Amino acid sequence: MATQPGRILLVRHGESEGNATRTFTANTEVPLTDLGRRQARAAAEVLRRDFAPSLVVASPYSRARETGEIIAAQLSVDLLIERDFREQWLGDLRGLSYDCVSADPTFDPARRWEWRPPNGESLVDVQRRVAPALQRLAVEHAERDIVMVSHGGVMLAIWAHLEGGWEIARPAGNAAIVLVENRAGTLGRPRFVHPGGAGKDVATLETGG
Repeated sequence: MATQPGRILLVRHGESEGNATRTFTANTEVPLTDLGRRQARAAAEVLRRDFAPSLVVASPYSRARETGEIIAAQLSVDLLIERDFREQWLGDLRGLSYDCVSADPTFDPARRWEWRPPNGESLVDVQRRVAPALQRLAVEHAERDIVMVSHGGVMLAIWAHLEGGWEIARPAGNAAIVLVENRAGTLGRPRFVHPGGAGKDVATLETGG
């Protein structure tokens, strides 16, 4: 009898205070807004209703960690923190408006994934650390449904990794859920199962944190 595949359910954190003001977070402890907490609870309800998650893994940054805590509590499962799922480091742009990206003469929107903010990471850099961590997670938790809570840039990097190209990677709104089948460590193509919040948080980079 064929083994039922596991599923990795990628969840972007709920709206953060940085998303609400359209500014890149100045530090890693910027919390969710009240709307963000409601979005996290709504995502948890979708996960509880349609899937059977046995674990939540989250980025250590407050907005993702808090989203993970809300989801884990509603599902009555454990929460683990994985440092490699942290968001793209924006370096000197921390605390600045999303609009500052388009003003940077080195930014090419047609190849935004290659752009590196001053003293920060490119999305390609993010993919280099996230893809191996995702693969470890897939191997360690094959045949299980698990939830991975992270960030816009991380999810964009994962989408590009799984589809084999940045041009077709799709940005995720706050508390969006993306399903990836996991067949003994071999990951399938991503697809949205819950659209998440409105697009106001999607920055020029198509992440916004």
